[in-house]
Amino acid sequence: MLRVHVGSNNPIKAQAVKNVFERAFGPTEVRLVSVESGVPVQPFNDDTARGACERAKKALLDADFGVGIEAGLIWHKALKLYFDVQFCAVVSRDGKLTIGHGSGFIYPPKVIEKVLAGRSVGDVMSELAGIEKLGYKIGAIGYLSKGLLTREELTEQAVLMALIPRLRPELYEP
Repeated sequence: MLRVHVGSNNPIKAQAVKNVFERAFGPTEVRLVSVESGVPVQPFNDDTARGACERAKKALLDADFGVGIEAGLIWHKALKLYFDVQFCAVVSRDGKLTIGHGSGFIYPPKVIEKVLAGRSVGDVMSELAGIEKLGYKIGAIGYLSKGLLTREELTEQAVLMALIPRLRPELYEP
């Protein structure tokens, strides 16, 4: 059985990883490992991918794969908008690192205003939705999309994108 460690305390991330790894590789045991991302609580831009990579590397330990998932706000210069994007990094015991991200979405302007003033998206969205620990449930995307896309499903996108080079290694390796 494949052993995968996820650098997080969030069971939603573990379930998303399990769902994708089992579809791709068969039976998989997933364990959460509490690690520090090395980036701010509310990552912006490059810190988002960097946080995912740090989480994956620190979570690997004695598993076959370490997985790091980090959501952050990515500035789109041409559109002048912040997009929430989840990055996923997957590292194997041989040190090979693959990265991907899921789809991005925008927050209501008042949410971005409060985040730019120093609050985290998680806190602001939990307050707006009236749901404590929203990120451990349907997530901001679940609330904003009226349940059409949940945090688990959004996370699955990022995990799958990070696995693409591992699913078709003959196209990615020299």
